[in-house]
Amino acid sequence: MDIEGWTEVDRYFADRLRPRDHALTEAVAAGSELPQIQVSDLLGGLLGVLARTVSARRVLEVGTLFGFSAIHLARALPLDGRLISLEYSAEHARIARENIERAGLQDLVEVRVGAALDTLPGVAADIDAPFDLVFIDADKQNNPGYLDWALRLTRPGGLIIVDNVVRGGAVADPDSDRPDVRGTRTMVDAVATAVAEQRLDATALQTVGSKGYDGILLAYVR
Repeated sequence: MDIEGWTEVDRYFADRLRPRDHALTEAVAAGSELPQIQVSDLLGGLLGVLARTVSARRVLEVGTLFGFSAIHLARALPLDGRLISLEYSAEHARIARENIERAGLQDLVEVRVGAALDTLPGVAADIDAPFDLVFIDADKQNNPGYLDWALRLTRPGGLIIVDNVVRGGAVADPDSDRPDVRGTRTMVDAVATAVAEQRLDATALQTVGSKGYDGILLAYVR
């Protein structure tokens, strides 16, 4: 089966389990001129399910794009919850804020603009309790730095999720000189060290679907 078949299977499950609503449809339309690298409908649904599973009240997202995954995550939060989403591009952040407001989630979500490795120290200084869930979906060469901050900022019993870790299978190539692959491999090595030190319990899943062949890494903070 190729990507057309994978997409059809995605559509089958999404139509039954994750029906698109007005806010999500409008978010995708508003972001149509941006890179189409947002999570799939099904992965967005998985993020919401996982956030509910850990009873998340505080969520950190690294990489906003136009707010598609932020909407899924914010909908899983209680009324007094908080999601901080970090976005490099001011234009992307503007569109994301409009989409989040259209979804009625503006009181739960704050989008901060700037390079995440520059804004994360401010996030750490501003929060009064650690995060319950951290979702990392930004430039892959900086994944090691994002993971380091996630380990500092996530509570025991919380969850760290890293998207796009398979890179079409390239992650298994130790000789790759691609920055995204090298960043991902370095991040995975750091997770492996944390697992050996019993700081994390982690796994990875390969995925196929409308976004092609990729995968996610999930780490439970011990």
